[in-house]
Amino acid sequence: MKIAFLLTIHFCLLVFAHCYGGNGYDPLENVLSIQRSKRSAQDHIELTAENSYSPVYVGPQDGLKDVDKISSLPGQPNGTDFDQYSGYVTVDPHHGRALFYYLAESPINSSTNPLVLWLNGGPGCSSFGNGAMMELGPFRVNADNVTLSRNKYAWNNVANVLFLESPAGVGFSYSNTSSDYKTGDIQTAKDSYTFLINWLERFPEYKSRDFYITGESYAGHYIPQLAQLIVQNNKITNQTVINLKGIALGNAYVDDETENTGLFDYFWTHAIISDEIHEGIISNCNFTEAGTITDACNDYKIQAFAAKSNIYFYDIYAPLCSPSSNSTPSISAFDPCTENYISSYLNIASVQQSLHAKPVKWESCNEYINKHWTDLPFTVLPVIQDLMATGISVWIYSGDTDARVPVTTSRYSIDKLQTSVKTPWYPWMYEEKVGGYVVGYQNLTFVTIRGAGHFVPSYQPARALAFFSSFLEGKLP
Repeated sequence: MKIAFLLTIHFCLLVFAHCYGGNGYDPLENVLSIQRSKRSAQDHIELTAENSYSPVYVGPQDGLKDVDKISSLPGQPNGTDFDQYSGYVTVDPHHGRALFYYLAESPINSSTNPLVLWLNGGPGCSSFGNGAMMELGPFRVNADNVTLSRNKYAWNNVANVLFLESPAGVGFSYSNTSSDYKTGDIQTAKDSYTFLINWLERFPEYKSRDFYITGESYAGHYIPQLAQLIVQNNKITNQTVINLKGIALGNAYVDDETENTGLFDYFWTHAIISDEIHEGIISNCNFTEAGTITDACNDYKIQAFAAKSNIYFYDIYAPLCSPSSNSTPSISAFDPCTENYISSYLNIASVQQSLHAKPVKWESCNEYINKHWTDLPFTVLPVIQDLMATGISVWIYSGDTDARVPVTTSRYSIDKLQTSVKTPWYPWMYEEKVGGYVVGYQNLTFVTIRGAGHFVPSYQPARALAFFSSFLEGKLP
């Protein structure tokens, strides 16, 4: 009876809290709960060259770049000084599966700046709506839902940034075959790779450009798996070789054991849960891959989420969006109602037309995809280790006010990588203030962004751009 009561409290809190996607649920916890309940040895899957490679579909791309160019977005401010493109790239013509992208080129040095792919997680959440419009893109949607303002800390200041809505069914991406909406890690990596090969045919000027991948949350799975596929296929393909230089994983879900231990340790050290609940979790929960989650463990986990109450645990010190009052800026001047503005804006017919998108009801996250995720390995740390050994730049960064995938989780995950320290932990500075902390490991860099939640560029845009610039330069901030 007690568990049922607490479950009800937890559900109500999730419904009424200010949530990722604005639709009352936590997509990462949702998919993890489902996967944990059915996990078996078969779920420990790694992409390998032997079982993953075959020549990918390449469709005709002539003339499509010109078609995809955006003349202007409704409500965009005057003086916009960069080119932007959006449209679809078909990745499976037989299923009618096509992925939507948005490219924001740099206002300066676009012909020489690197190409960066941004991926949001979920799984099932939009890289365009959440990533471009809420975080690091060139525009933010104003409170009137119809006009845009310039984000002066947009990442396209230093790179050409490509936002990909993946897998099919996320955001504006789609498939004509409904079974495609039951997908998982492996197919998402393959489709993203096929997208890149075709997109580079459409934009051949980027074929030799330095290429980076970054993103956050469940993209902690997407990015290493896609990067591994690129590295493997670069060695054996007679198609386009992608000039991958580095990856950066933000507040990233990479390992299920450290996600759990880091989450509840963060709750305790930030005065969200009591000593008794924390001790109950430590004493009753075995979060290892072979561990069994007992009823006692579940009881304490439910108590922990109930104790959290209705704080927005993607940024634990931020105010909530209140529909009954004027929006209150958070400690970092980020409007907590931004997700609502984005949803309204992206569902305007003229906006979808200007983006060359199919008319749809745009949603921040696709709950069906999330609930029907088919494969999710317990850990991708072995994949990250393989990438570290290739010599590409591997960075992990963490906003330190995020409780969803907290800084403790990232540090525990790095401990599992068993890499040695080259540059000891130190504070990095931005405008004569501590921007965060950094430690340089052998073949790995870890950076925190002070005062940032899960969506780092939303809460600390200036510090996020400073960190990102350092990542591209290959220098510790």
